[in-house]
Amino acid sequence: MVAWFLSLSPVAQALAATCFTWAMTALGAGLVFFFRTIDRKVLDGMLGFAAGVMIAASFWSLLAPAIEMAEAEGRRAWLTAMVGFLSGGAFLWVVDKILPHIHPGFPAGEGREGVKTSWQRSVLLVLAITLHNIPEGLAVGVAFGAVAAGYPAASLGAALALAIGIGIQNLPEGAAVSVPLRREGMSRLRSFVYGQMSGVVEPVAGVLGAVAVIAMRPLLPYALSFAAGAMIYVVAEELIPESQAEKHSDVATIGVMLGFALMMGLDVGLG
Repeated sequence: MVAWFLSLSPVAQALAATCFTWAMTALGAGLVFFFRTIDRKVLDGMLGFAAGVMIAASFWSLLAPAIEMAEAEGRRAWLTAMVGFLSGGAFLWVVDKILPHIHPGFPAGEGREGVKTSWQRSVLLVLAITLHNIPEGLAVGVAFGAVAAGYPAASLGAALALAIGIGIQNLPEGAAVSVPLRREGMSRLRSFVYGQMSGVVEPVAGVLGAVAVIAMRPLLPYALSFAAGAMIYVVAEELIPESQAEKHSDVATIGVMLGFALMMGLDVGLG
């Protein structure tokens, strides 16, 4: 398996890695076959864990390499990282305002965001998690593209660590869609199908990210910072507020710490 993966082109590696993260979303959605509901304390811990993974990945896997690459090319590294980071957050902010969606946990008829639409609640739930997965898939694709570009700051181990970390934190995201749908009366199979659909965008974003940075090498530091900014936007705007909404802030905080520590360990250990 390892030899097969190493024999692939960087774009194919990005595709395989993001298919893995999509599969982990599907695995999380598959919990609906065993549970009709998930204890809120457990869900808050899982959301906090996902936030911790994304925070650590944003720095070790994305921002730090971007700064090192910009410095090696004689650019103003702080400005490059800042422009890319804020652009990523701004992009997600615009998408959040335009794309109709509803976050898990809101009662029926409440919590709708984006432009007004008559789309079903199930579709809006899927779109909410899809917002998370756009920057995650992009981050993985850009990481593999950086390896192909030959930057010393980029390594295959670090790209793999990023894919593994994002895959692990996709587990609660899949469950966050499928379980609420099941609780509202949808069949287990349909709930699973909708839940895993939120991860379909990751392979697409991963391939696009890898192709873009390979074709336009000077954009790589900006692309890495862009992905980091988009991920932090998701953490600050959605994951942490949702995990702290109930009376389980201590569980959610422990989840953040554990997720951060795991991602940091993966990146430093494999990078």
